[in-house]
Amino acid sequence: MLTGWDVETPITGWIVFRVVGVVLIVLGSAVVLESFARFALEGVGTPAPVAPTEHLVVRGLYRYVRNPIYIANAGIIVGQALFLGQLWLLLYAAAFLAVTGAFVHWYEEPTLSRQFGAEYDAYRHAVPGWWPRASQRRRPPPPRCS
Repeated sequence: MLTGWDVETPITGWIVFRVVGVVLIVLGSAVVLESFARFALEGVGTPAPVAPTEHLVVRGLYRYVRNPIYIANAGIIVGQALFLGQLWLLLYAAAFLAVTGAFVHWYEEPTLSRQFGAEYDAYRHAVPGWWPRASQRRRPPPPRCS
């Protein structure tokens, strides 16, 4: 355990940071759970490379961003940093995003492109990887009717 759940001595106004931290932890956890359920039900698989999905997942949060699980996990780490007052965890969150960004670029995207071909390429073109667009005019291709 990185922090031992030790809470640092609060500074003035620290309660606001703790509340924001709890909100980030709860929202991030909900995103991870929803995404895992979507992988199992829609994709018939898991997010893990050892048991990949049979179908490309493009609904739910995946309509707005291609990497909601990684974003949510980073949000959970930031939430822990704020809640516990362990601000060094912000560096850990940045390192986590750098490593997952490299993993996505060098492994995940090429693998999905090979597995799903034009379907993934169209999805990748339509949906941003890390930050949702302010305008939702460009949406992913409609789901398959299979």
